[in-house]
Amino acid sequence: MVKKFIDEESGKIVEEKVMNAITIDCAIFGFEQGKLEVLLIQHAEGISKGKWGLPGGWIKEDESIDNAAHRLLRELTGISDLYLEQLKAFGDPKRFPLGRVITIGYYALIKKEDYDVRAGFTASDAKWYKIDEIPNLIYDHNEILTYSLHHLRNRVRNAPIGFNLLPEKFTLLHLMQLYQEILGVELDKPNFRRKILKMKLLVDLKEKQQDVSHRAAKLYKFDPEIYNKLTEKGFNFEM
Repeated sequence: MVKKFIDEESGKIVEEKVMNAITIDCAIFGFEQGKLEVLLIQHAEGISKGKWGLPGGWIKEDESIDNAAHRLLRELTGISDLYLEQLKAFGDPKRFPLGRVITIGYYALIKKEDYDVRAGFTASDAKWYKIDEIPNLIYDHNEILTYSLHHLRNRVRNAPIGFNLLPEKFTLLHLMQLYQEILGVELDKPNFRRKILKMKLLVDLKEKQQDVSHRAAKLYKFDPEIYNKLTEKGFNFEM
């Protein structure tokens, strides 16, 4: 199969052979104003024109699947230089209407303010959707997103992988809201505070919030040494 792509050096549209039975799809999560969000694109052409889905597409015949995932994100959303983790392959025989196509799922957690999201190539739009406001997506993308969330919820209980969604300085409430959104549960504030502080993961900055209408809360940041140790060794975060 031959598909059109953007040539990295010239910026021109070129035709290249692709793996005609394997694609990539990426679930990219962000966090803003206490809400977990996922990045979706609107297709500008093809059988899914006008519909929303996860960023993804075809793999070139001469590239690795990891390189394909990064290229597709860059072309469709403008996002580059991020850590993508592979989830699994999704291969229901009826998942793609035009024939048998297996897709490899990836996911990532990013700090939204670090990236300038813009639709490109075969995407007419790219924007963030709150997890509880996801529209009906193309193919099996709702299933892929659900699996990604399930995987994220399991991981966040054993490693501090979601913490990079927060700003450098944050309150305990911000951190609790992040955990509530990822885990999909309401947490007890005193228990959460006690468990987090017991980990010695946070550094008290001896600062408080500025320009807020409510009582200013204390600000914290992560201790990078402890953070790295917990990332490598893991921990149990069951409330």
